[in-house]
Amino acid sequence: MFESEMLTHNLLKEYVKDLVSKGQRIDGRGFQEYRPIEVREGTFTKAEGEAWIKLGNTQVLVGVKADVGEPFPDTPDKGVLVSNTELLPLASPTFEPGPPNENAIEVARVVDRAIRSADAVDMSSLVIIEGKLVYMLFLDMYVLDYDGNLEDALTVASLIALGRAEIPKVEVKDDGEIEVKEEKWKVNLKDLPINFTFVKIGDQLLLDPVLEEEQVSDAAITLAIDKEGRVCSIQKKHGKFTMEEILNAATIARSKWPEIAEKIREAI
Repeated sequence: MFESEMLTHNLLKEYVKDLVSKGQRIDGRGFQEYRPIEVREGTFTKAEGEAWIKLGNTQVLVGVKADVGEPFPDTPDKGVLVSNTELLPLASPTFEPGPPNENAIEVARVVDRAIRSADAVDMSSLVIIEGKLVYMLFLDMYVLDYDGNLEDALTVASLIALGRAEIPKVEVKDDGEIEVKEEKWKVNLKDLPINFTFVKIGDQLLLDPVLEEEQVSDAAITLAIDKEGRVCSIQKKHGKFTMEEILNAATIARSKWPEIAEKIREAI
């Protein structure tokens, strides 16, 4: 980091920490308050299911594409779900063109882990012929504008896209030929595992951080909460948390789950 960049970073950190010490945030929200979530109407892709959402000034677009193929050898009775994140260069000066970097891979894993840990998608319903042919769902996540908290934004958009997905039915004929029908079926979402991201600044936990808060935070953590209020996955990005702080974050996340879940259900 150049000297001028270090100075800017230190000044921003002092400013944000001073605000937090006074019980304030950059955008005026409470420490446990989400930014507005807006689901854009319309069709933007050729995917079987999609969702374009805004979380404050962070914008993401998620599409669900379907194909058929062989199941993994260790799960012959389950379909396949593949998650991928694209950090588009236009979304942030820090995003560069090229193959997904480690940040994109990590974000995709956080979303994917939440969905898998809660068994949100009925993977057994994706089987066409056990051990031979299954539906393969590709969860393609695109970051359009980056102003913090991609994990939560992409999780909400992914659940909406999956809940909206209508997959063409496939039939295998006696001669082994695969026929794609006009009839479609809906993805069975059994749960809504929602990620909740917190940053620690000083001794305070802030829910749904904006970019500046992420940049100067002492620590960051994402917890996924399922419909039963259980923590189904955790990802610590950096820094240290006490057990008390993690339990506090989980309590806050549980209290926020119904609000976010309702937005997802309404959008589906």
